[in-house]
Amino acid sequence: MKKATLTVSFDSDKLDALTYHMGKKDTDLQTELEDTVQKLYEKHVPQATREYIDDKLSREAAAKPKPKRPVRPAVAGGSDNRLA
Repeated sequence: MKKATLTVSFDSDKLDALTYHMGKKDTDLQTELEDTVQKLYEKHVPQATREYIDDKLSREAAAKPKPKRPVRPAVAGGSDNRLA
């Protein structure tokens, strides 16, 4: 899934106060903002559109090739891997 970046302007003194008090409550501004944007998405985007997008994303994820483990070359001379 490709991510987009949002830019929001906010007073820096207010931001400092917000992050300070959120830190006291063990909450994270980034997480709170992501949750809020998700709620806005669910509120404003029709259910049928959300289902279409979810289906599209799941098909894209299933189509991605899974990384393969590297193949190790066979060692000549059997199972004894020591150098002579």
